[in-house]
Amino acid sequence: MGEAIDGLDAVEKARELQPDVILMDISMPRLNGIEAAQRILAIAPQSKILFVTVEQSEHFEEAAVAAGAKGFVPKAEIETRLLPALDALRLQK
Repeated sequence: MGEAIDGLDAVEKARELQPDVILMDISMPRLNGIEAAQRILAIAPQSKILFVTVEQSEHFEEAAVAAGAKGFVPKAEIETRLLPALDALRLQK
């Protein structure tokens, strides 16, 4: 298990830990979550990225999916959508 302080740290932690699942925000210092996701999936392609973010626009969700994310949960809906999103990740191959 790991925790990153910014996007560049998230990429480095993914390189070291090769995680199965990554919960990531879009708005992060030094490297945003979309760019971090692209870099992470290049070095840890087995990782499934789920964005949990305050950003709620369709534009951000589309960008997250285009970057390779397997899910997107707005923080305003975390209580009802996080566990189902994690279950969906578990079922994906």
